[in-house]
Amino acid sequence: MKTRRILLVTRLLQQRDNIARASRPPTQSWCSGVFTLSTLARSKSTECVHENWQSNPNKTLQSQEYFVRKEAVGLYGYDLLKTAKGFRVFAQVAIERSEELISHIKQLPPSMDVVWAMDDISNTVCTVVDAAELCRNTHPDKEFVEEANQASMEMYKFLHHLNTNHALYNSIVRLEESNVLTTEEAKRAAKTLRVDFERGGIHLATEKLERLNKLNLEITLLGREYGENILHDQGQIDIFPSSKIPRNLHHMLSPIQRSKSGVPKVTVEARDIEKGWRVITEPGILSSILKWVPDPEVRKQVYIVGNTVPKANLQVLDRLIEARHEFSKLLGYNSYAEFATAMTIAGSPQVVKAFLIELLSKIHTKVEEELMLLKSFKKQMEDGDSTFNAWDEAYYTNLAKSQALNLNARVVASYFPLTQCMEGLKFTVRSLFGATFLQVPVARGETWHSDVQKWALEHPLEGILGYMFLDLYARKGKFPNCAHFTLRGGRRVSPDEYQLPVVALVCNFSSPASAVSVLNHWEVETLFHEFGHALHSLLSRTDYQHFSGTRTLLDFAETPSNLFEYFAWDYRVLKHFAKHHTSGEVIPKKLVESMNNAKKLLAATELQRQVLYSLMDQSLFGEQSYHAKDTTILVSDLKNQYSSLKHVEHTHWHTRFSHLVSYGAGYYSYLYARCFAASIWQKICAKDPLSLQTGDMLRKGFLQHGGAKDPSIMLRDSLGKEALITSVSGGQTPCIDQLLAEYGI
Repeated sequence: MKTRRILLVTRLLQQRDNIARASRPPTQSWCSGVFTLSTLARSKSTECVHENWQSNPNKTLQSQEYFVRKEAVGLYGYDLLKTAKGFRVFAQVAIERSEELISHIKQLPPSMDVVWAMDDISNTVCTVVDAAELCRNTHPDKEFVEEANQASMEMYKFLHHLNTNHALYNSIVRLEESNVLTTEEAKRAAKTLRVDFERGGIHLATEKLERLNKLNLEITLLGREYGENILHDQGQIDIFPSSKIPRNLHHMLSPIQRSKSGVPKVTVEARDIEKGWRVITEPGILSSILKWVPDPEVRKQVYIVGNTVPKANLQVLDRLIEARHEFSKLLGYNSYAEFATAMTIAGSPQVVKAFLIELLSKIHTKVEEELMLLKSFKKQMEDGDSTFNAWDEAYYTNLAKSQALNLNARVVASYFPLTQCMEGLKFTVRSLFGATFLQVPVARGETWHSDVQKWALEHPLEGILGYMFLDLYARKGKFPNCAHFTLRGGRRVSPDEYQLPVVALVCNFSSPASAVSVLNHWEVETLFHEFGHALHSLLSRTDYQHFSGTRTLLDFAETPSNLFEYFAWDYRVLKHFAKHHTSGEVIPKKLVESMNNAKKLLAATELQRQVLYSLMDQSLFGEQSYHAKDTTILVSDLKNQYSSLKHVEHTHWHTRFSHLVSYGAGYYSYLYARCFAASIWQKICAKDPLSLQTGDMLRKGFLQHGGAKDPSIMLRDSLGKEALITSVSGGQTPCIDQLLAEYGI
């Protein structure tokens, strides 16, 4: 994720938090944070949890020791979730507690307590929303998933009440006018709350506000339907004979048989049976087939099937575009893209498009050179055929890198057993921040699957910094990609107590029955990416969970995660954990050099693809897209204009592009983040990526602030004024020089 800070108001219903590739979803955080069980379980009171700390310390939240209890507890450590139906009580108690806080706020004069109480409401509501979101994406029990769905919808309905609550809004307005806030973070929180209330339509007439709230609910439901269609309609195709699929892919597929003569196979002899493979075209399998299968006809068939599902999302997307457009118009914006970018570093769709077009212009020549290289490889392999299709790109990209650099992906993977990669994450954190990840016992009922682990991040001077659940292996019905979920945001509870953050790292690595699980290097990179999100959450120390960790501006939130990808490519880091799964040999330095050279090879083409995705996202939710009758035509035109490869007729690959829901009009933020990360790496990390000094600069410069500090200020303070470029229209774009220099452009 996308991880984003989502506040009390309307944006919660439209956006979420967990990436730089189409196959990698944003990290997950639907809300501002969660709170400990004691907040739900405490006796009813209208007093703010933060007032009179010293005179009444029992009002503070329970100790973080709750999260290492050994007796039976409920899901995620919440006793109310010992059964699936507990989600109903979980939601109801949160609503009751929030109503008490609303009553309390109405009685408060302008003071710091208003911000604390508002943050407590957000903290309370988001307990349910975040827990439900993780549950519905990972829990193997359908009853839990269904109850989590219902609980989240109950909270969304309650949010309409919060969004339209003039008493809360007026309290914030009076607070800003009173000039009584004593910290910069409190001032930023108050301003953010006011602006988000206004972006939720608090100022609209009753009829328009009611329509806006209906649109919010519709947008939420459409987003959920879009995601469920992707999960449940992944497409499949049967490939015969079985010899057409390389052996290294067999573990991903289901063996099938058919009769050569057409006679039912139960009545024929063994010699008349033809063996084959059933290919489920979910993203991981689809990309593997396109990358590894030599037979162009198989690649074509699988590509077309995988990019024509789910068909139902064509209509869902049309309705989503229409709803978002009407929503934005009610608020006075010309488009949803204008609404989505208004409160970002970019500031407007015009600034975003100018940035994307400039990036395209800088890489155009390099892209053409790379396409000629791929065509020459195909011409050599396929008897002079130089035509180049969409289903050829991944295969010949892999081939070009392997042959040009004598690089074998299976050899590379042999140095990355999953257990060693997890040790690598621990080593990196210990080297940078002096903190240690320790596996801690889970209580009965606390986790959702027997594979799930829980780690505590402990600092020798600061104690426990937070907790992380790890759900690493693929299983049926689970969220199909890798993502970071926030379960609880950090916040200051009292001068002496901090509510520790709790996150979940969810991946889909293969879990072989007997062999060691090894990762392809792109999976290692993904692991480090998501781990960067987790560290952002675990290391932030904000007063308000509003700003905890990844809850920052949209086009900065992916920066730490992109930065941590660099550690997965640096030999100085890899030599400490990348070891052969049988011999224990440390990965050779020359192999890592070849990997980095392979990364640079055809890098411009990959950048072009990311620009295309960003332009598509902006266009679908831009001012003109509302009048487009067919999103497939719009996407086809964009690909034909801005990509080296032409659109394949009758396909609609954008209907499984989940970022259109989670990062609507915000996918460009990945490219912003890549530019910021490149600059941070070069100026702070490259000299010594594993020193405590480097870690101290990262933590104090960026990670500890979460969203409590303006990213523009953080970037300029750490990197200098050249880190950001101000456009003529007032928005800002990142410097692209460091990113392009990495690839020799």
